[in-house]
Amino acid sequence: MIAWLVLLQASLTIAVSGPVTSPEYLPLHVAQARGDFAAQRLTVTLRSTRSDADAAEALGAGRVTLAATSLDAALRLGHADGRPPLLVWGLTAAPPVAVLVSPTAAETVRSVADLVGQTVALPAPGTPEDQALGLLLVRAGVPISRVRVQSMGERGAVRALAGGDVPAAVLAEPHVSRLVEDGKARVLVDLRTATAAAAAFGAPTVNAAVFARAGAVPEPGTLRALGAALQAAIGRLTGADPAATAAGLPDAVIGSPADFGARLASARDLFLPGGRVTPDALERSLDLIRRRAPLPVVVKVPPRADRLLAEPPAD
Repeated sequence: MIAWLVLLQASLTIAVSGPVTSPEYLPLHVAQARGDFAAQRLTVTLRSTRSDADAAEALGAGRVTLAATSLDAALRLGHADGRPPLLVWGLTAAPPVAVLVSPTAAETVRSVADLVGQTVALPAPGTPEDQALGLLLVRAGVPISRVRVQSMGERGAVRALAGGDVPAAVLAEPHVSRLVEDGKARVLVDLRTATAAAAAFGAPTVNAAVFARAGAVPEPGTLRALGAALQAAIGRLTGADPAATAAGLPDAVIGSPADFGARLASARDLFLPGGRVTPDALERSLDLIRRRAPLPVVVKVPPRADRLLAEPPAD
């Protein structure tokens, strides 16, 4: 009997983008810690990586079954001999960050277009903050070459903006809330909710998601079980206080307990209901990504965006 039950369980190895404290990928850590995967008869191994690029590369190389990473990284690095991975569960609409403006620049920088010729501080290249800025500039029709982007590290960017040394910065929580509450910055563009992200990009989008390698998509029953587990975890995130959510999570995932609540709040309204990604949202995201930087020639994106979904809508 026990051997028969073991056979019913599906085993999944999932590469999860870093940093490990990222709120976008918190549902996977919660599902693991609180037994949501096990409740769906899934044996899941999470492999934390340093970045979305590392998670996507692991998928493309076939070292993992699935990868929780950004759409951009999945397309560029998660392909299998040019075949892009398939999206199986949508997590967030956009990176949970905001473009902040110093009070000293509030009168001159009133839109993304006003960043032309200005210095914008970022934590580092390739971070969600960097990606968000690039997409917002694309949306505004501003070439990145017309903006002075400075990588200062997270704390350095916070200090520079708070001190008025730079007119703008792109940051995540808890820095956004603290700087605004202290009167050291105002929000120019907010991507911390799906509604705000849709307004900023002109339509619904998708950023973080769980992807399967082309030609190696798990069985539909396994994907349904995965979705049920993630939905249960998201229910915990949106319905509990930070202390309850943190219970059982590894210390590395929580990071600073004082910051955990702010990071959690920043992503609560960003998770896509039911993990659903519409073809239109995927098409919009693909357009922004391509305009930001062309995809590698080897990547063969299908003409119809819905073909990138593990279960495309019926014709």
